[in-house]
Amino acid sequence: MLSTENLQVALDAESGIVKAIDGLSLAIERGETFALVGESGCGKSMTALALMRLLPENGVIVAGQVRLDGPEGALDLVALPEAAMRRIRGGRIGMIFQEPATSLNPVMRVGDQLREAIEAHTPLRGAAVRERAIEWLRRVGIPEPERRIDDYPFRMSGGQKQRVMIAMTLAAEPDFIVADEPTTALDVTIQAQILDLLRELQRERGVGLMLITHDLAVVSGMADRVALMYAGQIVEVAEAAEFFGAPRHPYAALLLAALPETARPGEPLAAIGGTVPAMTVRFDGCRFAPRCPRAFARCSAKPPQLWPLQGAGQAAGEARPRSHSVRCWLHHEEDGRATHGLPEGASPPGRSAPPAPTALLSSPGAPASRSVSVSTDHPPLLQLRSLDVRFPQRSGLLQRTTGHFHAVRDVSFDIPAGRTVALVGESGCGKTTLGKAVVQLLRGSAVVTGQALLDGQDLLTLQGDALRAARRQVQIVFQDPFASLNPRLRVAEILEEGAAALNPQEPVSERRARIAALCERVGLRADALERYPHEFSGGQRQRIAIARALAVQPRLIVCDEPTSALDVSVQAQILNLLAELQRDLGVSYLFITHNIGVVGYLADEVVVMREGRVVERGAREAVLQAPTQAYTQALLAAVPRLVA
Repeated sequence: MLSTENLQVALDAESGIVKAIDGLSLAIERGETFALVGESGCGKSMTALALMRLLPENGVIVAGQVRLDGPEGALDLVALPEAAMRRIRGGRIGMIFQEPATSLNPVMRVGDQLREAIEAHTPLRGAAVRERAIEWLRRVGIPEPERRIDDYPFRMSGGQKQRVMIAMTLAAEPDFIVADEPTTALDVTIQAQILDLLRELQRERGVGLMLITHDLAVVSGMADRVALMYAGQIVEVAEAAEFFGAPRHPYAALLLAALPETARPGEPLAAIGGTVPAMTVRFDGCRFAPRCPRAFARCSAKPPQLWPLQGAGQAAGEARPRSHSVRCWLHHEEDGRATHGLPEGASPPGRSAPPAPTALLSSPGAPASRSVSVSTDHPPLLQLRSLDVRFPQRSGLLQRTTGHFHAVRDVSFDIPAGRTVALVGESGCGKTTLGKAVVQLLRGSAVVTGQALLDGQDLLTLQGDALRAARRQVQIVFQDPFASLNPRLRVAEILEEGAAALNPQEPVSERRARIAALCERVGLRADALERYPHEFSGGQRQRIAIARALAVQPRLIVCDEPTSALDVSVQAQILNLLAELQRDLGVSYLFITHNIGVVGYLADEVVVMREGRVVERGAREAVLQAPTQAYTQALLAAVPRLVA
């Protein structure tokens, strides 16, 4: 249905020509789910933009073809004039973007944006368009779609905006969908609903799907085939069952080892050392070799090709083997599976291979152990008592307040010093609102009552210098990194801004040295400091947001989905870093997330919210292994599991 051949994309950046995609060839069949996975910055999202001809102004397709099959035959999308390509976008190929906040028009109601898509690509008009829009909002899980269709995007949570984005794409009834992190901002129940909806469309209409995601559990349950990208190239492609059951490339094996589900609480996650290389350099050998624990001399001397494995994927009764290809010298037919070039005692990569040494996998300074039992030895750092948050609802020409929307109702719990409390629940249940209320970001826009006691001092009553001093103690990492970073400032200025404002007595030279070291610890290269936010991928921007929160050395960090935009390797680095800071500095976390795997690894206590109220809370083991509330049981039942 869709294929690329030797696709090459270059970006003209200040640092030089960036070869974002280098010789990409793939083919996706009708009705197939083809997953594209890999670390942030490997070229996954750039591949999606190239297929849609939506590259940034400094980007160009240097070579290659993108072919789309249809009733009129195959079309080369690269050669199409822009007027013809506009008819393809949306109508033939739909795209679900990674960041819904920047993909939705902030000055248009969501219903008008849905109407635009439906009228542009279907014959529906008039009242039928509104009915179709409401139907799709309901199908993607928007509550009260008849009312919410007239809302603006800013009135919706991150997960709800993502659902609107998905509804816009599906309402145009495309033949092929490019989904770039479609479930990143969604809780597990809505994620399961959306994935079921995509499967239903594939069964009914034979829709092809390219799924770009870092959630390997979703991939294992959804994809037919998996392609792993690294530094602009595909390094492994295989049937999903074979990829997860017996990955052949060392990079694939390390990614699977980095999942929080594979580690016990308190043990450091197997994060891959280093970062994806800059794509401005010339590669003489394997691009993964500097980070690979199984690299040998030939890996650095000559770049490997994407070689098919002999007999890979052969199933009983099949006329031909399914394709399983690997870009690795370990599987070259001359080197074969010989281990003469491997370190002594090593074996070719795979799930059954012995784990790589911790020194090669773990980020520097990762903790050896961490206590996870709930103990009364930790005094409360933050105490929430009967916290209520209400937003005024205004109407009429003068926008008079006619009522209030109760977002958070009578919430009470403690966050002990040096501990992690995970806050979970469906999108729109009040998790983010609660986090913003703690950090005092709702003053003037909401009515907040109750108490938020930080070391006995009520944050809700602080003013002036006292409030400024408290802000240094409590920081937040926002869910949407792009919207929370100033697009006019370089990364160095973004990181220094808060540190200079909240700790002005620190010498400039010491502050800059500390920020440079912090940048490296969260997985960003040194040259990132002189770049702007738009020059980074979504995952890289999230690392910048985390570094900004850490720059002022707070005692409590409200983490609002801090790893939702990160691939599993960087997620492991960040979780290791958060655990290390907690061990060394006694930092506390209010960890808002829908990733139950992260909750099981990092949290000491779990608080479950529904419709603004706390419905269950307790020690991690008690809540995750023996939940007492039906709502908590339903949440845990919807969690995707890695299928090997």
